[in-house]
Amino acid sequence: MSDVCDIVGNETVRSLWEGLVATCGERTFLLFRDRSGATREFTYGAFDRLINRAANVFVSLGVQRGERVAVQLCTCPEFLLCLFGLAKIGAVMVPMNEQYRAEEAAYVLERTAASRAVIEPKFLDLYRTVCHENDVLPQGLLVARVDDEGVEGCAAAREALAKDASLRDFAALLGAAHEDLDEMRELSSDDPAEIIFTSGTTSRPKGVVLTHANLLFSGLYGDWETALRSDDRLLTTMPACHSNFQLAALMPVLTAGATLIVVEKYSASRFWSQIREFRATLTQCVAMMLRTLLLQPPTPQDRDHVLRDILYFLPVSDAEKEEFERRFGVTLMNTYGSTETIGWVLTDPPTGPRRWPSVGRVGLGYEARIVRDDGTEAAPGEVGEIQVHGVPGRTIMKEYFDDPAATAAAFGADGWLRTGDKGYVDEDGWFFFVDRKANMIKRAGENISTTEIENVLVGHPAIAEAAVIGVPDPIRDQAVKAFVLPREGATITKDEVIAYCEEHLASFKVPSFVEIVDTFPRTCSMKIEKKLLR
Repeated sequence: MSDVCDIVGNETVRSLWEGLVATCGERTFLLFRDRSGATREFTYGAFDRLINRAANVFVSLGVQRGERVAVQLCTCPEFLLCLFGLAKIGAVMVPMNEQYRAEEAAYVLERTAASRAVIEPKFLDLYRTVCHENDVLPQGLLVARVDDEGVEGCAAAREALAKDASLRDFAALLGAAHEDLDEMRELSSDDPAEIIFTSGTTSRPKGVVLTHANLLFSGLYGDWETALRSDDRLLTTMPACHSNFQLAALMPVLTAGATLIVVEKYSASRFWSQIREFRATLTQCVAMMLRTLLLQPPTPQDRDHVLRDILYFLPVSDAEKEEFERRFGVTLMNTYGSTETIGWVLTDPPTGPRRWPSVGRVGLGYEARIVRDDGTEAAPGEVGEIQVHGVPGRTIMKEYFDDPAATAAAFGADGWLRTGDKGYVDEDGWFFFVDRKANMIKRAGENISTTEIENVLVGHPAIAEAAVIGVPDPIRDQAVKAFVLPREGATITKDEVIAYCEEHLASFKVPSFVEIVDTFPRTCSMKIEKKLLR
């Protein structure tokens, strides 16, 4: 048990669920809307019994305390059963991004030495290839959701299960398991519960180790941040494998005893009607969602909802923010954080004034500062690296899995977490985000923010979305290249893009190259995957 006395104490995921069943067992925990439009509903009590079944399945298969199990499922209730079922027996879940291909999956499986994987039917061939070529997962695969005709590849997976004794039907195992825990293992709040791998946009991804305390703190922090109560209904379309879903939606709902509404697939044409249908009081949004919602035809029902805030994690232009809030009658809550920081460490406060485009002030349980390249603290208004201080394994990540060098580099000699991101703070303690480290272009000695250029580009009436990257330049180190997606029905030329930038940007920020595209590669959280543009 930790010797740190804090808001979590020695609570664990298992004790959290025990308390939830005792206090709100008949309350609705989860409403799940799948891709076909069907909805499943679960109370806290009913879902806890399913979690126990999942835990018993893993125990029956010999999964030990501290053992790592990979889970590559689309957003679905079964993902949550694996997360909480493994945590209840002291095992560790390794969520796999649903867009992973064979090389990426093999890398994570080898790094974590995961003994088993629970997978979607459509990933069966991928994992057979990975297992055969890389000698991983010697104890086998569990295939979930094979009884759901709406799931891609379920018929082929059922056929494979009938022929291959090394494969196991996860749904069948769940159905045969007990509803009470077969084994009560010793747990501590300091035990690892999960390893979430970073996106790896510029290098190999690193595994962020999250403890039981980290998960519970993310929930309690989110409850403060959004003033979440038991009668709230939070709707999310974020992918379940992502920290946006787990740490900013799922865990706050649990610690408040509220209701989580999960929509498996985001649709711009249906999203706002789903907000009304489910009477959501909070939701999550990223830039692509905001922009595609603005492209939908206005209706008299746009302001007919009970939303009080949209949790928002990426900057947009002033014009986009004002148009969205005016049309839909709801405010955007600006924040900044990462998987490593657990909570959105810089945030608009739940009450009182906000200072757009600030990403807010330091949240409860954290310290933050801006640091120059020489390690000294920057003056108000001076751009530097955003650094965060918290308690490892409690309010910030415990470590990078099996990577002491990367962990030491991340925390620095003084224990402050080095984000690598750029920002500044004003005289009143409001922080302003400038750009991710990976999005900074060095051109002839000038630091250029790709986000700044992107925000200018989307201000053009013919441009729906833009992405900017640095490309090698033999003279200036890097040159600026812009990828531009026109609005539906609109056309724009490369020369027009450059001319528009020349009107709105300093000359050294104007793109040297422009490419007009009809689509963007995206991560599972709908962000543009810039590494594929390179």
